[in-house]
Amino acid sequence: MNRKPFVFLFIMLLLAGCYDRIELEQQSYVVAMGIDKTDRKGVYAFTYQIANPEVGSAAGQGGVDEAPAEIVTVDGADILSATHTANSFVTKKITLDHTKVIVVSEELARDEDFIRVIQSASRSPQIRRGVQLVVSREDASDFINNNKPLMEQRPHKYYQFMLNRATQTGIIPEATLHRFFQITEGDADLFLGIYATTEQSDQTENKKTEDQYIAGEIPQIGGSPTQFMGSAVFKEGQMIDTLTGEETRLAQILDNTLEMETLFATIPDPLMPEYQIAYNYSQKEDPSINIQYHKEKPTIIDVQIPYQVEILAVPSLIKYSQNKDDQKVLKETLTKRLNEKTAELIRKSQEEYRSDPFYWSLYVRKYFKSVKDYEEADWHKKIYPNAKITVNYKMEKLEFGKMINDSNLDEVRD
Repeated sequence: MNRKPFVFLFIMLLLAGCYDRIELEQQSYVVAMGIDKTDRKGVYAFTYQIANPEVGSAAGQGGVDEAPAEIVTVDGADILSATHTANSFVTKKITLDHTKVIVVSEELARDEDFIRVIQSASRSPQIRRGVQLVVSREDASDFINNNKPLMEQRPHKYYQFMLNRATQTGIIPEATLHRFFQITEGDADLFLGIYATTEQSDQTENKKTEDQYIAGEIPQIGGSPTQFMGSAVFKEGQMIDTLTGEETRLAQILDNTLEMETLFATIPDPLMPEYQIAYNYSQKEDPSINIQYHKEKPTIIDVQIPYQVEILAVPSLIKYSQNKDDQKVLKETLTKRLNEKTAELIRKSQEEYRSDPFYWSLYVRKYFKSVKDYEEADWHKKIYPNAKITVNYKMEKLEFGKMINDSNLDEVRD
């Protein structure tokens, strides 16, 4: 039997896999996309920030006098059709494979039709599920046009570095498209999107600690006007409120589905409240979340959170590391503040939102034999708002960094 024809046929099939190949220089890479409302029902304004690969590249000498990105806006009914429309005046083929963020205006996010326009993002194979959802206080087109970082010319690197760092400190949530659709279609919990702006708010105050702001409220002089702080609360696919950076941190602590790194925070010094103590908060194990479901009476939710603290700065120069009594006061103050702030967030979620941003509905599903039974029990209308919730933080370790002793003010100024 002659096998040569089959070999040639196999090789031809492999070669056919490259028929639709497009060279890199023939494509326009969108790193950020914005979506705004228009005056027409069902029509939205889509803004594309297209990266210039020549700028900031170590290879080659091109792009010295070129802009780091091209920004265009076009109207459309959905993401895909608007992208094809934009290709009528953008030279190269627009591709969404490298999109880092989708920015939506707060006006659109609070509209009941928001779920309709964002739904197309789940259908496109180009848009990755790891794209972050950002809500801007102003129009998304204004946010993208005003966002001009001074130290990073490459826009894709700017979004990557900025979001990674802010997520690590806990002041913004992990807000991927995958998580948005997962929580929204589950119809039980709240989704937290990233809140940002390039416009300073009139409500700026200097009396708050570093994490009690939302974007636009942070007092700032110089630098890029863009601020990422806090989160946009979504219920059933529609924005209903905002959380501060501190509330966003607490929500992440209580959510075991997120990988939480060390969080930086401050508290008023318990012995000298005019100063702030800076510390790192960390958890070596996930919080223990136990739910006892009762059909005829309130469900009981008990949460135990073991945590560790490393003190980074004590401006008051009080020697907490050497005085056991002062250490005890510091431990009790840290734990008490965490318990009180968490209780406030839970009260708000039960009374105002009537649902939770902690993804706790996962722990009650085991009590139901079918999806229908679970849906009839109604987590966000009946179970969670009426539940009796107890949260207790337990400090396992208190450390004081590399230096045990702080400067002795009396000796320095003798």
